[in-house]
Amino acid sequence: MRKLSAVSWFVLALVAGACLAAGQARGGGGAPEEDESVNRVPLKLPLKKPRIVVSKSGRRLTLYEDRKVVRVYRMVLGFAPEGDKGRQGDGRTPEGDFYVCMKNEKSRFYLSLGLNYPDEAAARRGFGEGLITREQRDRIVSAVRARRCPPWDTALGGEIMIHGGGTGDDWTLGCVALENEHIKELFDAVPRGTPVRIEP
Repeated sequence: MRKLSAVSWFVLALVAGACLAAGQARGGGGAPEEDESVNRVPLKLPLKKPRIVVSKSGRRLTLYEDRKVVRVYRMVLGFAPEGDKGRQGDGRTPEGDFYVCMKNEKSRFYLSLGLNYPDEAAARRGFGEGLITREQRDRIVSAVRARRCPPWDTALGGEIMIHGGGTGDDWTLGCVALENEHIKELFDAVPRGTPVRIEP
């Protein structure tokens, strides 16, 4: 193998740095070419066993049909995206396992899918920390176990949605935001009850 000159090494370093920067600018790397290839395949509705996985660090929402990836969308988060949601107004997007508890065709942000936050874990934590009353905790637990939307009027916050509105910077109050064309496709593809995992 030939030895590379100092200039060649410098050029290689510049190229590698540019690639790394581009990957970070996309929000955690990933392969947009692969995303676009997946997204070009028409969805065959209804999907069998749809589920959604949100990667907060990757700024990606992935739609699965059972174990098969059928869509990958760029998304953005709450204005304080690091860490799990703790209370109303903290600007954080919650982490954990949720489900779509409602579909809103008249959202302020085009369309929205409501998630069942606060869930049982948040209710237990909130009660233990004195943020909510025993009665509020029990109402949340009862709603979640009945697969309904929980109360969204407590100090834990609520109305966590996957909605439209654009993917510039992290700008929501704790929701997951997509481009309008993407939330339209997702909204049409998933029913109430669809599992949603939000990962750090």
